Amino acid sequence: MLVRVKSCGICGSDTHLYETDKAGYIIFSGLTKLPCVLWHEFAGVVEKTGRKVTALKAGDKVAVESIMWCGTCQPCKNGAPNQCRNVELMGLSADGAFAEYAAISERYCWKINELEKVYSGDEIFDIGALIEPIGCAYNGIFIAGGGFNPGAAVAVYGAGPIGLGAIALAKIAGASKVIAFDSINERLGIAREMGADFAFNIDKCVPSKKIMELTDGWGAEIQVEAAGAAPVTIPEMEKSMSVNSKIIYLGRAATKTPMYLDALVSGANKIIGSRGHSGHGIFSSIIKLIASGRLNPQKMITARYPFKKVLEAFRASTERTDGKIIVRV
Repeated sequence: MLVRVKSCGICGSDTHLYETDKAGYIIFSGLTKLPCVLWHEFAGVVEKTGRKVTALKAGDKVAVESIMWCGTCQPCKNGAPNQCRNVELMGLSADGAFAEYAAISERYCWKINELEKVYSGDEIFDIGALIEPIGCAYNGIFIAGGGFNPGAAVAVYGAGPIGLGAIALAKIAGASKVIAFDSINERLGIAREMGADFAFNIDKCVPSKKIMELTDGWGAEIQVEAAGAAPVTIPEMEKSMSVNSKIIYLGRAATKTPMYLDALVSGANKIIGSRGHSGHGIFSSIIKLIASGRLNPQKMITARYPFKKVLEAFRASTERTDGKIIVRV
């Protein structure tokens, strides 16, 4: 299918591709195959369809998965498309949406016309571009992590877009306390708007002590690592786990992190890695939550740029003070 790109979100991965280390190499540590067209968080309008396209038609509004799974390898056949052995990552190892049009297989596209119930005009596409990062949080907490009982305490480290998505989803799912940590005050304010009951600057407190104080010494049932700062966050998580708790690891950090594993054994606790947003009805579930009005991702958007100012948008992303930066094409 040919999709006319309308709105794109700048992801941390995009920022890492824009930034370089002292030697001039890109910072991103995941799968890349360059050169390729950047951007993978986007929404648009179906412009043309091929003869094998059956579920979508020209004029449909769509959000797009960025994990291009093959459907034939063993993980895909086992229902784990996010672990596809032949995976390509849109905008990282395969051409993405940093263009007026993108050619995409129908299998990765989800109709978002339903969002017209709560949004209008180009806002629909801005919101559609947020489904992908929110999907990563949904996958980690509810699919890979198995969810939690309503009433649980949930701690989220990192108030970037994925962390903000985790905060909102945890609140919707019935968390009694959602506790957010970040080092940037602007993002802590957004975290509160997205549903965090408490938001602390990690540089000005001891997170584990805050969690234990707020839970009367019990600890958090779910802790989400969305900061990509494992050497800092994991030691604090170890000290604030409840019994039968879960650490959901979403952030990426190319570092080794020591962990006291006996804390997992004695407390029957788990640490779970999670990647991606594909399969399991994730996109469909998020679209329904947004269309119902229960999930309002619009609060995550703190800046919008026209396509001609994309370099300005990238520079702003390196400051890491925004929630989500949207570029309208």
